[in-house]
Amino acid sequence: MSRSARSGTREEILDAASWLFAATGFKGTSLQDIAGAVGCSKAALLYHFDGKDAILAELLAPAVEAFETLDARLAALGDEAVRRAAVEGFVDLVMRFRREVTVLYGDLPDLLQRPAFAGVQEMTDRLLAALTGRSAEPAARAAALLVLGGVPVACMEPCGIGDDELRSALVRSAARALDPTGA
Repeated sequence: MSRSARSGTREEILDAASWLFAATGFKGTSLQDIAGAVGCSKAALLYHFDGKDAILAELLAPAVEAFETLDARLAALGDEAVRRAAVEGFVDLVMRFRREVTVLYGDLPDLLQRPAFAGVQEMTDRLLAALTGRSAEPAARAAALLVLGGVPVACMEPCGIGDDELRSALVRSAARALDPTGA
């Protein structure tokens, strides 16, 4: 089999797995389900990947890498600039990786325990701190948790508006939720 044919099959497996994981969850999707969607045998699928965890890790690697980039960018900012950068960066991240976020959202507690996602919880904690403007106030944390949970849900469901309008609405709404003056 040529390298390009293997690469094409590998991409087909990742594409099918992402749709199935998003629709039925990571736990609810079997290797046989993925192989059936691709039109190959389970053995052929296992030729390309060591198992379902390896498929998930490769599927989510670009999203985790983008989250690491956002985390590093936020770490370099002062308290005044960090909140707005966190809101815009998080909205952009979730919009860019909608399907991946859908996969994560359904099985999040279990998936965060997997070695491939070892640093995601710590990055999420730092994003939460950035969304609060690094404030220790309980109300700021509650608002940041609202944004952290609400933005992905808004991106998972079709809203009937284009991406630019959706991004603008999400950034405005998140900024209002996080505004310490309540304005």
